[in-house]
Amino acid sequence: MPTPTPTLRPVSLPVLQAHGLSVWSAAHCLMPPIDLALQAGEALCVIGESGAGKSLLLQAIMGLLPEGLRAEGNLLIQGQASSAADARGRRAQWGRQLSLLPQEPTRALDALRSVHQQLDAVHRWVAQLPASTRPSHNLDALKRARLTDACSLRPWQLSGGMAQRAATQLALAGGASLLLADEPSKGLDPEGIQALIVQLKALMDRGGSVVVVTHDLRLAQALPGQTMVMRHGQVVEHGATEQVLTQPRQAFTRQWLDAAPSRWPRPQPPAQAVQASGSATVLRAENLVITRGHRILRQGLNLQWRTGDRHVIQGPSGCGKSTLGDTLLGLLPPHRGRVLRATGLAPTAFQKLYQDPVQSFAPHQRLKHHLQEVARRHGTPWPQVLQWLDDCGVAEPMLDRPATQVSGGELQRVAVVRALCARPVFLFADEPTSRLDPVTQQSTCEMLHKALAPEGTATLWVTHDADLAHALSPSPLQWRLGAEASSVSQ
Repeated sequence: MPTPTPTLRPVSLPVLQAHGLSVWSAAHCLMPPIDLALQAGEALCVIGESGAGKSLLLQAIMGLLPEGLRAEGNLLIQGQASSAADARGRRAQWGRQLSLLPQEPTRALDALRSVHQQLDAVHRWVAQLPASTRPSHNLDALKRARLTDACSLRPWQLSGGMAQRAATQLALAGGASLLLADEPSKGLDPEGIQALIVQLKALMDRGGSVVVVTHDLRLAQALPGQTMVMRHGQVVEHGATEQVLTQPRQAFTRQWLDAAPSRWPRPQPPAQAVQASGSATVLRAENLVITRGHRILRQGLNLQWRTGDRHVIQGPSGCGKSTLGDTLLGLLPPHRGRVLRATGLAPTAFQKLYQDPVQSFAPHQRLKHHLQEVARRHGTPWPQVLQWLDDCGVAEPMLDRPATQVSGGELQRVAVVRALCARPVFLFADEPTSRLDPVTQQSTCEMLHKALAPEGTATLWVTHDADLAHALSPSPLQWRLGAEASSVSQ
């Protein structure tokens, strides 16, 4: 009987099977043993709290655990059996049979090569497409990612959503029939999420399978198959997706589903007396024009923040949200117009929560060093720092690890606390909760608002998520693609 190709594997033979898969740090078990089986044409969605071990599960399957961690158990991938500890033995499957889309797109992209160059390399060396057909495959991938106009850009020239779409195309370009996708909808606008769902379903229709770690309920609902719920490193619920998401058995699963931003209490507009109280102007933009490369993103921007003001901008990827924040902070020069900041303030009074927290931490320093240095410099008491960490669910022992040994959600919360330590007068929050599960997202937003209010910190939040935008502000500013004028003043 001939051996079937990976994309035509019979339903009776799992594409992925794990038995007793666990992750260890020395003698400490980070992820207790997990058993799972995934058939061709099926999706496994892994949801749960941030830091529960969801990314570790994917890294253990792929064979890419961080240094100092080890996997135990047994794996069967595309009919090939291996010990979970034998990461090197699975490398022959990378790209062609087994592909990983990491949580941070910067880890999947070469900073020195354009998007087009990287796609062409994968199509040439991994998919082994002939030179005559590669241009058409490259163009198709760029169209799916809405990056035809950005194909010559390097990753550092892309917005977060654009980089996420580029990384997705690279993960799929090799033709692997088992995709491990870690937060693939992170940083995507609704159109990008729908395009992602179409591509994942197309892979499944061809006989492929996907394991998706996600905090996005809409993505989990759209993919047929199984859903696994993790908490504190353990699987607390596992079953058919429809059953788990509509009739959950566990209290934590119900709590996770109920914490969606669409269900948060809606904020009330500030009272007119507060608006007219004569609060000092912290920052003002006048007739601002912002660009990316040679393209005008927004023009005629007239924006103002007084003490305590909170403005929220929601819009699609590439519409200029992050570029605006960076221009307000002075990280980018305005194309035209001017930005006026309150005088007499140190540059550190204007802070940013980065969309990609990994890039804002020295990779080999302990997190405690990062926080202690900022707290000491700005006179923030250490007990207050620990209280903020506790409020957003970060345990103090985690601070003894470097940034490379914590999850994206854990690192994002540490970044929030680090920004608070600087006692900012103005805070630009660029998708600051994009790596958090709904429960942690809500508690972190509540902690952030509670900490900033007494200080009178003015804030600019940007997000792709319309539900989150309306949960943060009674009147968020909604942007579309196109260089239109906007005005915000209170």
